[in-house]
Amino acid sequence: MTLVQSRKEGSTGMARCSFLRAVVSFWLVAGLIAAPIATPIATFAQEASSPAALQAPLPQNPQPLPPQASGALRAQTSVVRIDVEVTDRSGKAIRGLKPEQFTISDDGKAQHITAFSYADIEKVEIAGALDAKPVVVPVDTAGPGAAEAAEQVHDRRMIVLFFDLTSMETDDILRAHDAAVKFLKQQMSPADLVAVVVFSTRLSVLANFTNDRAALSKAVAQVVPGAASQLATPLYAAAQNGEADVQQDLGAAYTPDETEFNVFNTDQKLIALEDLANVLAGIPGRKAVVEFTGGITQTGEENRAELRAATDAANRANVSVYSIDARGMFAAPPGGDATTAAASGTSLFSGASVYHQSDQREDSRDTLTTLATDTGGRAFFDLGDLSDAFPKIQEDNTGYYLVGYNLPPDVKRDGRWRAVTVKVNVPGAHVRYRNGYYAPRDFQHLQREDREQQLAEAMRSERPEVDLPIAVETAMFRLGDQQVYVPISAKLSSSALDWAQKHGRREAEFDFAAEVRAAPSGKTVAELRDTVRVRLDEQRFAQVRRSNLVYQGGVVLAPGTYRLKFLARENESGKIGTFEQPLIIPARAAARMTLSSVLLSSQLVPVEKSSEVETKVQGVRAPIAASPLEMGGEKIVPSVTRFFTPQQTLYVFFQAYAPEKSGSFDAGAMRAALVFFRGGVQVNATPLLAPTESDAKARSASFRISLPLTKLPAGRYTVQAVAIAAGTQQSAFGRAYLALEQSASASAPAASAGSAPDAPR
Repeated sequence: MTLVQSRKEGSTGMARCSFLRAVVSFWLVAGLIAAPIATPIATFAQEASSPAALQAPLPQNPQPLPPQASGALRAQTSVVRIDVEVTDRSGKAIRGLKPEQFTISDDGKAQHITAFSYADIEKVEIAGALDAKPVVVPVDTAGPGAAEAAEQVHDRRMIVLFFDLTSMETDDILRAHDAAVKFLKQQMSPADLVAVVVFSTRLSVLANFTNDRAALSKAVAQVVPGAASQLATPLYAAAQNGEADVQQDLGAAYTPDETEFNVFNTDQKLIALEDLANVLAGIPGRKAVVEFTGGITQTGEENRAELRAATDAANRANVSVYSIDARGMFAAPPGGDATTAAASGTSLFSGASVYHQSDQREDSRDTLTTLATDTGGRAFFDLGDLSDAFPKIQEDNTGYYLVGYNLPPDVKRDGRWRAVTVKVNVPGAHVRYRNGYYAPRDFQHLQREDREQQLAEAMRSERPEVDLPIAVETAMFRLGDQQVYVPISAKLSSSALDWAQKHGRREAEFDFAAEVRAAPSGKTVAELRDTVRVRLDEQRFAQVRRSNLVYQGGVVLAPGTYRLKFLARENESGKIGTFEQPLIIPARAAARMTLSSVLLSSQLVPVEKSSEVETKVQGVRAPIAASPLEMGGEKIVPSVTRFFTPQQTLYVFFQAYAPEKSGSFDAGAMRAALVFFRGGVQVNATPLLAPTESDAKARSASFRISLPLTKLPAGRYTVQAVAIAAGTQQSAFGRAYLALEQSASASAPAASAGSAPDAPR
């Protein structure tokens, strides 16, 4: 059985750790985790511009700008697919059945069959070895290769020989090896595609799905005993309650309690099986995982979650587990064989030791039975020849019907087990199928640990997440010779968010995370994490709904080369958006003036807290003086997308840094101006202006220049900031790019290209 979720979208229109405080008018104050050489700062603000991104010089000819998308309509469908074996009284597969002869119920409710097919493996099997064509299908087939794999595996029996070396002793491994060799030489049919996978210290694929017996034999020959075999002995008979159990001293300083070790050892075995199922999910059709194992002993409730996860992954991937106990026929003497030290006390004489030994053996088999039964497979125990299991496995997979139905929309996605019943209207028919599955979980039904795991996986994944549209911009401002403040600004489209309605108010919660890694080592130098909850009344929500939201964070880094990954998650629907970019922070020039990044904005907000915002900060706050973006009790909100309207005021912020070798720092000699270019031609310029603030210790001068955009024609502009030190030959410049929207008033005369804007402030 597989559970496939499909999504349809239709457009409806559209360091050195320290903490910097940040607040806004509709600002969500947010501190993030401060790692070494990282300074977190986070704010959240309402932003009224369009979400169109602008990150590089664009064609300068003015063009009509597309209207802003008002939103998207999303529909999600979950499809349940179940493989059904239908045989007659003699065990022979019944072919030629039609969908109307099947009746499927999900938790007692009849379902309409939407997908129906038959895999006729016996047809290929009886064709003979001469007609067998060489086939190789990678185990981790996914994405573009899935279509080709579907054609290659059609009407094929997919078998994975899975050797769990961590649970088998040397003799068990040799028995499993011999059984696999016998299967490949004598029992493998032309319809079989076989893969070889081994789990020791890690999960390794020794051979992909193929019908090449020689390649498979070479892979099986690599299955040899190693250090990973028998990490925990399952046959040790511990003392019962009220009895003393003193083992013989075998040279160890003490005999440790293996319970805690076995908890993780058992989980690792189940995780390996879960990972294998997830890898096989990309290959269509039913897959049989033949697991050679020495048993899996659970220590209690600690392993229940991972057992359920492994079963769920196998069912979703249409994987059936066939467990073969590689220990074969048991003939262990009471109290254990020579590999186990004799126990003292009365347990050996009362029979308690023997009973416990038997219980331990059955406990190691219970997990195998559960895995096999819940995934539609079988468990094989007490086999004198392990290869005797393969004919039964092949018989189970001679031919099957793949029947699918859409999960009803009213089904709660709470992860609960849902029982499935399949009936066939054929007299005397025997039906075999999976008896259920775990329903998918939506974000609201995820536990806290699951939500944290989701964020961690999204941060580690190389695949970008695009469910939540975000635009991110970074800049650089020096705090000293070896410290550079890197503000991280992210814009979220409010129309793409799901707001919950509670007690007459609208609520939304967001998780933000950022990770900075050094290049090329990949070592993490900064990790930021923050949760923000917003509560708005209906009037305020109506205003915010038409706007974008801007989040601000920041880190302090030393000069070097890094890579930033930023992640945002909206916690009502669980939608995630990610963004990645390299960060190259140059060392400070000792003999020449330099400029910071040129930051563009259309908003200044007061530095004050908001009652609409509740912030949960993870990490330790270490106060520093102030953010470079704060000035005179106000904070500049970066535009991020650098898209402006004529009704807005443009704020340009940057810093100039005097060289260390220029003698004493004279802030009064520092001047800066803005020059506007369009199509490579200068069209506007401001006069030289004095700095708004200066810092003699950091030898920096801060400039914040503002000017209205009403008289600038629509189009794309390059904004060049020029700074000089009067009486010296020192100068520096930096650039930024912006797009100006066409004015809404069609009757207003267009300003000439050479006209200057209103006087800057």
